[in-house]
Amino acid sequence: MAVAGGLALVAMVVLVVASVVGRALIVIGLKPILGDYEIVSIGMGFAVFAFLPWVHLERGHAMVTLLTDSLPKVFNRWLLVLTDLMMLLVSAFLAWRLYDGTLDKLRYGETTLLLGFPLGWGYALGLVGAVAFVLVSIFVLGRSLTNALAGRDEPRRAGADL
Repeated sequence: MAVAGGLALVAMVVLVVASVVGRALIVIGLKPILGDYEIVSIGMGFAVFAFLPWVHLERGHAMVTLLTDSLPKVFNRWLLVLTDLMMLLVSAFLAWRLYDGTLDKLRYGETTLLLGFPLGWGYALGLVGAVAFVLVSIFVLGRSLTNALAGRDEPRRAGADL
């Protein structure tokens, strides 16, 4: 998912550069790409949801540890279980609402203004990442619960400690 999100970002950068060059060189017959803003907004929505599963799996979220570093390790293990449970609830809520939004957009046939691209398809792209986020959240909760029950600390990941 993260690789697909990265490829989407690269494609959006290329699209924006080509469109800006087209705008700048109108005098020699070039033109901007029609619907570039629409394509970028759909692609960005997909990219955000594509990165969420990997970030959560690698604990790439920022963690504020100013207070928790001074608390016992057993407390921190169970705090991690609690925060992972909350992340699962949030990811499930996001996926549920995105699913409903996808169905609404498809039902009403709403499209983008310039390209006529069905908005439901854009929502569905984000929904793929949201469902992956839920699955990863279940796995991460199981991992932290297993570690807490076994009395093991999780290794530090990519997340920033504040």
